[in-house]
Amino acid sequence: MQDFIYFDIGIIIMASALLAWLSLLLRQPIIIAYILAGIALGPWGLRLVSNIDFIDEVSKIGITLLLFIAGLSLHPGKIVETFGRTFTMTVATSLIFALVSGGILLAIGLTPTEAVIGGGAMMFSSTILVVKLMPTSTLHQQHMGALGIAVLIIQDLMAILLIAFIKGKAELSLVAGSLGILKGVLLVVVALVAQRALLSRVIKQVERYRELLTLLVLGWCFGIALTAEAMGLSHETGAFIAGVSLADHLIARVIAEELKMFRDFFLVLFFFALGAQLDFSLMTSIALPALLLSALLLFIKPLVFRRALKLTGETPKFSKELSVRLGQNSEFAFVIAVIAAEQGLLSNTASQLLHLVTILTMAVSSYILVSYYPSPLASKPSLKID
Repeated sequence: MQDFIYFDIGIIIMASALLAWLSLLLRQPIIIAYILAGIALGPWGLRLVSNIDFIDEVSKIGITLLLFIAGLSLHPGKIVETFGRTFTMTVATSLIFALVSGGILLAIGLTPTEAVIGGGAMMFSSTILVVKLMPTSTLHQQHMGALGIAVLIIQDLMAILLIAFIKGKAELSLVAGSLGILKGVLLVVVALVAQRALLSRVIKQVERYRELLTLLVLGWCFGIALTAEAMGLSHETGAFIAGVSLADHLIARVIAEELKMFRDFFLVLFFFALGAQLDFSLMTSIALPALLLSALLLFIKPLVFRRALKLTGETPKFSKELSVRLGQNSEFAFVIAVIAAEQGLLSNTASQLLHLVTILTMAVSSYILVSYYPSPLASKPSLKID
């Protein structure tokens, strides 16, 4: 088993490096190269990588680090202020996306139940792409990051409610939602108090030993992430809270820079697994509907977000950029599709349709973002900012 894992990770890194180099020469987004590597080496390609589920699980470390680093750049006070401004907007826009997507899915032949679940799955934007492709080194981008992450966390709470509903706990969904919010607030308070009362003192003792300092901060990140998961929240939310609790500390920027290399390695595995999980046996029946729905969502989501952001008082330029950054489907769509299929509420064809639409919107959205907006993975040197 260990030999297989070593082989799989080794060949993933080699293939991803080669395709990323080619994408650089062709001025294409590197993320697309990682997805193509997954398609090429996965079950529907050369079948050289067999442990896709293991790779997918390991890649979650990258998502944890991604949200932790994002939190390190955002002051707690800024987050609280932003949440109040974005709650109504996030709920309203999500419902619009659900209604539009559900109507389209019903029109192309899905059952009413499948259309409702599919519409719900299409409500959310991708935390991974939004945070990964957004620079944090300028004040303008820090404000955009605070606003974007506030929207994403509210969407995460809505996704938890939807998953509870799909699992047959509809009568508990409102209670679960209220408890989820209370748990999140409690975790924020505990993390802030623990950081200032205990962690900051330990940091002072070890700050001269860089290796130990990095290990300590990583332990804090994963400790809060695991605590969040034990409380019924997502580990991404916990990692973000861990980062925010350290954001006003002097070491925050230094630690963020040191962790970016680890984050990027694990995110290569995430995007690889994304491509490898596509089921090409159903492609002939779902390709056209997926292309149609993807195109409509890539048009409607930025349009609705742009209008909503303007109504909250943001400038037209700012609203346009953030709306484009939020204009794709979320990785939650994969989770919802799998759970709904397990519950017998989605056919395999409908489940794979949601998978394909999500991958297409992620791929096209990332292509637009790295081509026209500042990003750590920008295809133009003038736009490359981390």
